[in-house]
Amino acid sequence: MVIEYDSFQTSKKSPFGAVVKGQEITFNIKVHASDAIQQVILHVARDGHWDTEHQLQMNQNSIFYQTKFTPQCSGLHFYYFEVITSQESCFYGCLDGGFGGEGVTYLKRSDVQMYQLTVMNQVEKIPEWYQKGLAYHIFVDRFNNGNPDGHINSPKPNSFIYGQKSDLPMYIRNNKQEVVRWDFYGGNLLGIEKKLPYLKQLGVTVIYLSPIFEAVSNHRYDTSDYFKIDPMLGTLEDFDRLVRAIHAAGMHLILDGVFNHVGVNSRYFNQSGAYETLGAAQSQDSRYYPWFTFSKYPQEYDSWWGVTDLPTVNKNNVDYQNFIYGNDDSVIDYWTARGVDGWRLDVADELPDDFIMGIRQALDKYPDRILIGEVWEDASHKVAYGKRRHYLEGEMLQAVMNYPLRKLIIRVLTGDLKPSEWWLELMTLKENYPETVFKYNFNNIGSHDTRRILTALHGNRDWLQQAFGLLFTSPGVPCVYYGDETGLTGIKDPENRAFFPWNQQDINLQQLVEQWYHWRSQHNWIDKAEFAPFYLDGYGIGYIYWRDDKKLLVVLNTSSNQRQINANDLMLDVVPSDLAMAVKKNLVGKSLEHGDFKVIEDF
Repeated sequence: MVIEYDSFQTSKKSPFGAVVKGQEITFNIKVHASDAIQQVILHVARDGHWDTEHQLQMNQNSIFYQTKFTPQCSGLHFYYFEVITSQESCFYGCLDGGFGGEGVTYLKRSDVQMYQLTVMNQVEKIPEWYQKGLAYHIFVDRFNNGNPDGHINSPKPNSFIYGQKSDLPMYIRNNKQEVVRWDFYGGNLLGIEKKLPYLKQLGVTVIYLSPIFEAVSNHRYDTSDYFKIDPMLGTLEDFDRLVRAIHAAGMHLILDGVFNHVGVNSRYFNQSGAYETLGAAQSQDSRYYPWFTFSKYPQEYDSWWGVTDLPTVNKNNVDYQNFIYGNDDSVIDYWTARGVDGWRLDVADELPDDFIMGIRQALDKYPDRILIGEVWEDASHKVAYGKRRHYLEGEMLQAVMNYPLRKLIIRVLTGDLKPSEWWLELMTLKENYPETVFKYNFNNIGSHDTRRILTALHGNRDWLQQAFGLLFTSPGVPCVYYGDETGLTGIKDPENRAFFPWNQQDINLQQLVEQWYHWRSQHNWIDKAEFAPFYLDGYGIGYIYWRDDKKLLVVLNTSSNQRQINANDLMLDVVPSDLAMAVKKNLVGKSLEHGDFKVIEDF
């Protein structure tokens, strides 16, 4: 028996990808069997309702067996096909691993891997400034000190400040590997303001800052006071002036929202008694005591991944919900009203869906704001703590940090991923994500939580240039981690958080990145364009954009050899036939040098 189905092809499933509830979907499947075909059935299961599958009889027309299905509620649905002949029955599902596209025949129902169908409540509205955004991620302590004499604002007790900005970061730990002396370089808000001309020249339009609220550590993911700027970074007046300067420069500002946990010595937990308020660790009569979960008061409590410096807050506590987003004077309201254009939610997996939805509702009171989540995997089907998450189905996250794209870029460049595998994984993301998420995801090739991109690419600067090319030509909002544009290296924390080398920049690399920022700005029509990836046998990857009368072709030789492009090398399965012909006309017979990265316009 031969079964033909490909979820990437609209001739087999229409429309492509994620749909809105109430939207009709047409399924077509070809079946060739030596025995008489008695039934072809489409099985659709709603996520979590595995015992109540829809079974839809597929009717034969001249070419296909066809049926239609209309999901009535949002959330994930999963589907597969069953074929019954006079002699046997078999099943057809996706490839193991949950990939879309062509599937495989299964003989036993228990073995079937089901295709994913993402169903949304509504199509998200994405602010225009964010759609066209060109972002830059700043780890504030490590970027720039704007004080004319270089002094450090309000140094923290029991910490140390580096003798020179070129010193590499390190931690002072005790025998339990806990950090006992935090290290600082003295970057501050005034330093960012003074470097706005640099960022403007680079081409940046969106600045994403690591946490800026009062905290003990240098990374400030251990919030001490949500309503206070960390004194080392400056004052509230410094912040307001920075916001005005960012907006005056035609840029927008995204803050890091750390709402899953607080610092052990925060105003709310106050283990050290540093704050005048009565903290949860000091008394069970504290307002904040119900915010936390103690197993043995006050020594033992829930903390983020067991890190006792970071007590976890109970996000189901109504008082905490009101504090963060529910009241008119909430954290979200206070800072958004001061001009913040969006928020990136730290460890979104730790925040209940209702909590994220509450933040989104608070943010929606202000026009043209964006809510981004830190999710490391395909966010359309993420399961956290045994629960399916509904981040992308409407009214919650509008985008996520695109770590899957980062992984694809690194792996295909280093040879860890074949071009065909790159294509399959990218197409599966395109199919699983709502169109607005795929087009406007928050793309990165490095962050404060990853190895520096040059380090991840084993120091290979050719690969680094290609990685920047892929970042700036891929669908989504490109975001550069500070210092990556000048060749900083480093494995994970703390080495990936060195001070920006203002006096030792890689000017050639910086100019390359600047060229990419400006290229993307001049080609922002691709933000709304159609997109289709393809690959070249075992040696190259590519993609095409088209909108109205404009076309753009990107192709990269990922192999270590020069290659001559033959017609049979081009795997253009998801490229419309007229555009596929144009791609072949431009590429067949051409030679691709090792590492060649070509961008061809209006062909």
